Amino acid sequence: MNLSSDKAQHATRILRTLREHGHSAFLAGGCVRDLLLGREPTDYDVATSARPQEVMQIFPQTYAVGAQFGVVLVPVLRDSPEGPDNYSIEVATYRSDGAYSDGRHPDQVQFSAEPQLDVQRRDFTINGLLLDPITQEVFDYVGGREDLRQGIIRAIGDPRQRFSEDKLRLLRAVRFAARLGYRIEEKTFRAVRELAPQIHQVSRERVRDEILKMLTEGHARRAFELLDETGLLKQVLPEVKKMQGVQQPPQYHPEGDVWVHTLMLLESLPANCSKTLALGALLHDVGKPPTFRAAPDRIRFDGHAEIGTRMAEEICRRFRLSNEETAQVSALVANHMRFADVTRMKDSTLKRFFRLPQFEEHLQLHRLDCLGSHRDLALYEFTQEKRRSLPEEQIRPAPLLTGDDLIAAGYNPGPHFKEMLTAAEDAQLDGSIATKEQALALVKDKLAKPPDR
Repeated sequence: MNLSSDKAQHATRILRTLREHGHSAFLAGGCVRDLLLGREPTDYDVATSARPQEVMQIFPQTYAVGAQFGVVLVPVLRDSPEGPDNYSIEVATYRSDGAYSDGRHPDQVQFSAEPQLDVQRRDFTINGLLLDPITQEVFDYVGGREDLRQGIIRAIGDPRQRFSEDKLRLLRAVRFAARLGYRIEEKTFRAVRELAPQIHQVSRERVRDEILKMLTEGHARRAFELLDETGLLKQVLPEVKKMQGVQQPPQYHPEGDVWVHTLMLLESLPANCSKTLALGALLHDVGKPPTFRAAPDRIRFDGHAEIGTRMAEEICRRFRLSNEETAQVSALVANHMRFADVTRMKDSTLKRFFRLPQFEEHLQLHRLDCLGSHRDLALYEFTQEKRRSLPEEQIRPAPLLTGDDLIAAGYNPGPHFKEMLTAAEDAQLDGSIATKEQALALVKDKLAKPPDR
């Protein structure tokens, strides 16, 4: 068991200090699970018999983010070659919980000196393990080690009670099963299906964060298959659920319906990809179900990119994404069909296409789209090579003509300035003009009238 990382060492020092003050303390939760699986934990949590006030007395520089629930953050401040690298170790007091009226927080907690009681309130057996990092002894009061060996996600105790305490656990069961390649134990699975409609009691931000983790942890397809099997997909993303059974023209989509196509894109998403690319892959065809039309010649989805863009924007707003993230996801959906025309685009059109913010994500989405259907990457390779061959100064050249130039030439400012400047820039991007004089001549010719004097 590798406990040599910086975070592991800091967590162990905190644990030692708590013990030196007469308290019991262990590493707890997900970090123990990951260490037993040979994975490097993202975070290290400490469980202790020390009450929150005692923890804050031992470690004066703390953040009592949830002291009423026994949770205190102990900050670790250090400098690295890349600059300050600050993080916190969560220290939580052993406790048992009362009822959960809000479906997230216990109405009251009872602090305890016994770790055996503390683990009973946790979500899944694989997250209910304790570890002494000094002796590397594991303490298992819930059968978590056996479930790790067998690859099972099992709620601790009564599944309905565990999920009723925090409805987000419904989504966490799916995420852990997908990330680890485990199956959800039968009683736990039935409870998830039964309680799926209650996921709406969870804030949209918390739901969003779980969905984004599912999309970016490297097992997105399995996560969404499980979301569907448990009934959660219909609750959190009904627009995606409606993709099922929506047939596509086989000459372009031999893989099957829109749902199958989307699953294939999710299967190809790399771990740790950006959340905007992940959402773009999930939602790029979200406009197909409402635009499906069985025309005489073939199945059609007229305007699905435009409709899908509006739907994607609404979903992003619903999930409280930032304006920048919403704009990027919407742009990915809006532009994903444009690659069909790249070989016929004028130079000016193609260069403007390349100017899209984070164009690399548009290119990657197109590649995923191809791999999830006909697997023909010719347009992807053409676009990639064209983009690589064009220096930035040709894609975004300094303008030959400005509004000031038009005013100096005698034109009165107005809405027509945009049309004039765009025409000059298009000609510049196409390579048909190269000087200000040529730009002015083009504008004069295009307007077919002399400047206002």
